[in-house]
Amino acid sequence: MSARGGLAICVMVSGGGTNLQVIMDRVGDGYLAGCRIGLVISSRKDAYALVRAEGAGLETAVVPPKGFADVAGYDAAVLGLLERHGIGLIVLAGFASKLGPEVVRRYEGRVVNVHPALMPSFCGKGLYGIRPHVAALEYGVKVTGATVHFIEEEYDTGAIILQKAIEVHGCDTPETLQRRVMEECEWVILPQAIKLISEGRVLRDGRKVTVLGEGCGH
Repeated sequence: MSARGGLAICVMVSGGGTNLQVIMDRVGDGYLAGCRIGLVISSRKDAYALVRAEGAGLETAVVPPKGFADVAGYDAAVLGLLERHGIGLIVLAGFASKLGPEVVRRYEGRVVNVHPALMPSFCGKGLYGIRPHVAALEYGVKVTGATVHFIEEEYDTGAIILQKAIEVHGCDTPETLQRRVMEECEWVILPQAIKLISEGRVLRDGRKVTVLGEGCGH
């Protein structure tokens, strides 16, 4: 995917791996020239994301949370893999499980997630996959989108890095809205956030995130 060196990323997945594919593509085309995918961890052994990763020659591991007696055991397994591969940034890309507190603490400020809604709307426990789009349509919002944010111990509470919005169409179904949010929002801002972090341009102060070089004369 890229030469050795640069920011080593671990992409954590649970499903088809469309966002993983975008990251792979952006490393490959040079947009993420300062990054490399050092590891792909899946919570499920049947995730198609693993097929994508292995086809690209990436290191992969399957770590199912339910395969451990407790959260501490799961954390230890994940941390062992991250440290062994020299990971500097964790990217949750369609990862349907919850990271344990020790991983979050050890990688504080170095774990990001992409959520398919404009946080703080339609987020939190249970709102993943197509569910945020169902909720958005049921509520009748006129705009929705995606958010890239830092991870904290609770679901979808971390500081927001980037957001991108699109209009909701009257003919939208949850499926069409999910596809448009993914293609027009997630696939844009997830690589953008990774690039900004790799360049040291993301500063966080509590809930406020500043991107150096953008706006306000910086």
